[in-house]
Amino acid sequence: MIKHSPNPPPSYDASRLRDAAYRAINHYLQPASPAPTAAPSDPVLAGLFSVRTDLDAETLLVNAAQDLASINVLATHLAFEVDGTSRSMALGICRMLDGVQMLVDKALDSCAQPAL
Repeated sequence: MIKHSPNPPPSYDASRLRDAAYRAINHYLQPASPAPTAAPSDPVLAGLFSVRTDLDAETLLVNAAQDLASINVLATHLAFEVDGTSRSMALGICRMLDGVQMLVDKALDSCAQPAL
């Protein structure tokens, strides 16, 4: 009978192959997280966008509500410019924005109520 594969080498060690396979899998599927870098001391260099720390919740919610309204207008305009699945996607985005807008409005209403 003819054997289709050669015999393994005499120094064949399955545990070494298994360890090498795990290292290769972990290298590609679970890359090491980069070391955290220290935040720059200059606030201008801290990031591309930042939120001032001295703003109250009401100011943040008002700006969020205005931004959501603007995004909703853009998505609605886009929905009527395209057809097919793109339109359905744009309308879905509009509906999600409406839900988030209601959440922000509710939070804003609770900020506006006087504390009892």
